[in-house]
Amino acid sequence: MELIYVLDILGTFAFATSGALVASDKKFDLFGVLIIAFVTAVGGGMLRDVLINAHPINWIGDLNYLYTIFAAVFFTFLFKSKIAYLSKTMFLFDTIGISVFTLLGLEKGLAFNLHPIVALIMGMISAVFGGVLRDVLTNKIPLIFEKEIYASACLAGGITYLVLNEFSAPQAVLFVVSTIVIVVIRVVSVRFELELPKIKDDLFTKK
Repeated sequence: MELIYVLDILGTFAFATSGALVASDKKFDLFGVLIIAFVTAVGGGMLRDVLINAHPINWIGDLNYLYTIFAAVFFTFLFKSKIAYLSKTMFLFDTIGISVFTLLGLEKGLAFNLHPIVALIMGMISAVFGGVLRDVLTNKIPLIFEKEIYASACLAGGITYLVLNEFSAPQAVLFVVSTIVIVVIRVVSVRFELELPKIKDDLFTKK
């Protein structure tokens, strides 16, 4: 089994667990928790595949994604009170997950002969839109719209991938270096509470 695939499954598990935790905190029933876990884990990849007309859709073509989501929900119900102690581990899985999802989505876009900019957008959609769907369905402002450098880290990693690809870097180098860029930006931004600037005033705002 390829390392990238293993990381993809780990990222799916982390995303599904985060969705299950949010739904559980909102007092959703078991079916609601499953739905939120599902859209969090595979919603971004599914949206990407629909947009580029890729078939079969990611989770339809590989049932291991569904099994992983079921396992994550079962894990959450058994150990919800203990997961808080695993926050750093879950953050690591989540960060690895968005890195892998970004690069796999970008690669898939390039494989469909999309313009590199469009392929880059597909990579970001793969990584972050599951979380956006989760937050919208649970009546929250999506995380990527209000704080934390999240999608921007994916953008930086994707650009790194495209630049290295132009220089015909080996596949392993493409993935490793681009993943490191995403992980470092994500970790540093959270560690030092960095945010992108917000639009507050303009040239005509009276002081």
